[in-house]
Amino acid sequence: MPSTRLTFQNAEGQELAARLESPEGKPAAYALFAHCFTCSKDLRVVRRISEMLTSRGIAVLAFDFTGLGQSEGDFRETSFSSTLDDLVRAAQLLENDYEAPQLLIGHSLGGAAVLAVAERLPSVKAIATIGAPCDPGHVQHLFVDAVSEIEARGEAMVDIGGRPFCIRKQFIEDLDSQEAMTDRIARLGRALLIFHSPQDETVGIEQAAHIYKAAKHPKSFVSLNGADHLVTAAADARYVADVLASWASRYLDVPDADATSSIATVSSNYGDSTVRVHTGASGFRTTIKARGFDLLADEPASVGGTETGPTPYDFLSMGLGACTSMTLRMYADRKKWPLEGVAVDLSHDRIHANDCADCETADGKLDRLIREVTLEGPLDDDQKTRLLEIADRCPVHKTLHSEIVVETRLS
Repeated sequence: MPSTRLTFQNAEGQELAARLESPEGKPAAYALFAHCFTCSKDLRVVRRISEMLTSRGIAVLAFDFTGLGQSEGDFRETSFSSTLDDLVRAAQLLENDYEAPQLLIGHSLGGAAVLAVAERLPSVKAIATIGAPCDPGHVQHLFVDAVSEIEARGEAMVDIGGRPFCIRKQFIEDLDSQEAMTDRIARLGRALLIFHSPQDETVGIEQAAHIYKAAKHPKSFVSLNGADHLVTAAADARYVADVLASWASRYLDVPDADATSSIATVSSNYGDSTVRVHTGASGFRTTIKARGFDLLADEPASVGGTETGPTPYDFLSMGLGACTSMTLRMYADRKKWPLEGVAVDLSHDRIHANDCADCETADGKLDRLIREVTLEGPLDDDQKTRLLEIADRCPVHKTLHSEIVVETRLS
């Protein structure tokens, strides 16, 4: 899906670097993402959530706060208040050039920031936080050993996430001067979704409890059991992205999960068979449009992918599995047999040709698809045997066994 690099100016006139991830076609809504303290827009969890939201029709703007990532400015001169100002400027960019944001997402201190800035953004309908502190002053525990030096000298170098940052006294004073966050949260007046891990060692789970208690309904909490603060595990990030995308569809003017399901049904001889596939300038993440359905393909992280979608061979197995189950459903309905459901499990591997007694290929290796069919319902043995035979007659199965001509040309 399209990714556009943008810049906009902060309150001091410095250029801030941003990235707008957009769905194919006109976005149904726009979201603004605030990354964690000292992180950047390129944090993996930011990208994964953005990708999932764009697959649901929501465009996502993520940017580097002043002095971080690719943005101009000096981090030493920033404060929590300047972070809020950066968010307002980012929202103005969306409103002026695209559409005002309806969804705010904040990770860690970015979560506290979106809670604090929401009242300045009337277009926002829903807010989601991930591992966020209730009180922005909570971040002081990251450099508590340096507070006395900061008070005495006006600044100190501290280690945050393995990187050195200069924290100045004005940063701490600004945190201390912030209005009580519980009051801000109580008057949000928007839907709120809180993600937090009980094992978060950076921002304790009690912070999520404070946010939830202060908020009014509609509010929801999702436990990220086993996840770390940065949500570094791919499975955890995908879970956050999937839940957030489904939740957002309830409060924004976007299609619901059923309307944009990423599970395709493989059909034969029905409608337009054209499939459009696009891979971007980097990575393996690939968007697919088939008969009006939007899907994603990717590769495992072990080979350089980001695991945001099934692999091409997964799709091959899906096609055979879907065609098999549909064919058996159709046959059983025609015979009026009591087939209550079909489950097809598939796996793909490569074997030596000489290990296959029935294969024409004698040398080298060949691909093997193992298909296990589970038939549900009070079927007798003869019916089960016949249905297993019919499985081999599904159109995709026949295609895989027939001679296939692939014509490739430059468009």
